[in-house]
Amino acid sequence: MRMRLMLLGGGSALGQALIRLGAEEDIGFLAPRPPQDGWDAASLTQLLDDTRPDAVINLAYYFDWFQAEEVSETRFAAQERAVERLAELCQHHQIILLQPSSYRVFDGSRATAYSEKEEQVPLGLRGQALWRSEQSVRATCPRHVLLRFGWLMDDSPGGLLDRFLRRAEQDAELFGADDRRGNPTPVDDAARVLIAVLKQLDCAAPLWGTYHYGGHEATTALALGQAILGEARAYRPALLEQISPQPHAARADAADEPQHAVLACKKILHTFGIKPRAWRAGLPTLLDRYYRHV
Repeated sequence: MRMRLMLLGGGSALGQALIRLGAEEDIGFLAPRPPQDGWDAASLTQLLDDTRPDAVINLAYYFDWFQAEEVSETRFAAQERAVERLAELCQHHQIILLQPSSYRVFDGSRATAYSEKEEQVPLGLRGQALWRSEQSVRATCPRHVLLRFGWLMDDSPGGLLDRFLRRAEQDAELFGADDRRGNPTPVDDAARVLIAVLKQLDCAAPLWGTYHYGGHEATTALALGQAILGEARAYRPALLEQISPQPHAARADAADEPQHAVLACKKILHTFGIKPRAWRAGLPTLLDRYYRHV
């Protein structure tokens, strides 16, 4: 890798997966420790003025954007300002910006898979924050790759998988939407995709723009939950046997979570040659790592 790569959010689950995979391929990252209160516009300005990397992978707010149960509007607003400043700095110093985003920029009203060209109408605070961050990156920093992921699954404490498995241990009954669909995406697979994109950008290929990636085989939230429980029982035999089906509209997060969140991944295949991997194949490794750290 000729480019000097800076990774913001190296301590996040996706950041750690990226560092692990990079080490296997002899790809290193500058992964600065964030300030006590997290990266903001001022600290990012100082960092990039001092270091001048060739590319920045911005996972600084990974947990809030992809895993947290709830994040305040004030916190999202501060993160949006920081992303806007980061885009300005990348443009000023001619740094490539790799910015993650999410299926949440769509409202979920489309029953067929979303392509990159579909209109974005985000539902909740998180989706709106991601959408505005996308807008500022596009407007400010032409040399960018925006990568929208499907349902990201990782082993982070307090994350989606952790909350689900704790409920499966503690609750008498568990529900999953049988009419909510998406692309589950294990964190190791997301890291593989990021590395593949970086390798081609390192060859000076000007492949800027917005791309979708999600694990192969769209499924329902109910079927995903059952698959996770099936793997997890190897570690916790006493987990709940079944998840009860529940309509999307009856779920507590129905106002914020898109009902239909399947992403079409043809563009990333045709542009970068990245093929979707089956998400089920990634579950054993993910759950093994999760239970080793619980």
